[in-house]
Amino acid sequence: MAIEVPFGDLSPRTCAVVGGRGFLGRSLVHRLLKLGHWIVRVADSAHSLQLDPTDPGDSVLRDALSCSRASYHHLDVRDVSLIAKAIEGSSVVFYMEATDLDLHDFYLCYMLIVQGAKNVISACRESKVRQLIYNSSADIIFDGLHDICNRDESLPCNWRFEDTLSDVKAQAEALILFANNIDGLLTCALRPSNVFGPGDTQLIPFLLDLAKSGWAKFIIGSGENVSDFTYAENVIHAHICAAEALDSQMISVAGKAFFITNLEPIKFWEFVSVILDGLGYQRPLIKLPASILQHVLLAVKWMHEKLGSRKYNHFMLTHFFYLASHTRTFNCTAAQKHIGYSPVVSLEDGMALTIKSFSHLAEDFSSDICTDSKEQSKADKLLGGGKGLILCLLDFS
Repeated sequence: MAIEVPFGDLSPRTCAVVGGRGFLGRSLVHRLLKLGHWIVRVADSAHSLQLDPTDPGDSVLRDALSCSRASYHHLDVRDVSLIAKAIEGSSVVFYMEATDLDLHDFYLCYMLIVQGAKNVISACRESKVRQLIYNSSADIIFDGLHDICNRDESLPCNWRFEDTLSDVKAQAEALILFANNIDGLLTCALRPSNVFGPGDTQLIPFLLDLAKSGWAKFIIGSGENVSDFTYAENVIHAHICAAEALDSQMISVAGKAFFITNLEPIKFWEFVSVILDGLGYQRPLIKLPASILQHVLLAVKWMHEKLGSRKYNHFMLTHFFYLASHTRTFNCTAAQKHIGYSPVVSLEDGMALTIKSFSHLAEDFSSDICTDSKEQSKADKLLGGGKGLILCLLDFS
């Protein structure tokens, strides 16, 4: 379980969480309020705040709103004036993920993430904010071609990205780090790898979609590739550690980026297997060559583009393919040394908590994938040949 970690200076501080209703933003708001010495300005794109009565984090936020320890502010990161109003009076701004991205729309992604970063920087300078901490991603140094084995922050961005989101996030990170020490603003960026946890809107839901579509049986490639995963609560802890480190004026933190992981590399397919098995789905067993699947994905992408389909989730399919077929591990020594980061939730506990949080989506695998002689399963179609594989991918996407 997560633990409350005390920090030295407990005098009240005001912060703003931009993207405060997203997956990580909600968890960060909850943790800041639980620490007790933060006044939190929650900023997001929704015009009004909708609280979930069943969410413990929202219960904490509701109590904080009632006693003015928290406030909610609508903002559009494309509008500097709205950002300035939302962060007014804050000494720290945590810039989390955007909550209304359409990954099919490059222009929108660029405006919300890259132009959004420019606007957040401008608003911070205008409002005399002291610290800006950006939630970046380890994906920005991955080109989709080469394995990454325990590399540290000296590994540069290749500026060849396997997806649009990594491209624009890399640009946003560069802007935020470049803004360090201008008009007294101190900045840093955190690069978590493969974030998961309760409330996850990407990785875990996508794995469940794979299982329901019949793809849970299959391993892409050899299955021996290793990855770093990061439980959401540890990412939140890293953000708070970074804020404390910047507050102490540590020159080794300002203007720098830091990898954040659970410090427990695991075989990618073992992680997938534990999650799926915990939710009642079959573990992946059958290995498929990555080279064949890569060509099939390209064919499916071409077919959907010709058909003009907006339903097709090319980003998640291709992103998962690259993650699932490459080793990606990162050295977190710098984060441990300079911001005092260490995980507060182990990988095993994080996986168990995640499985519990998604238990409402647990299903009996045998009821979803028909294996009797009357109905051919998606897996059977796939094993039937290349044509069946394309049909299965089209159906899944």
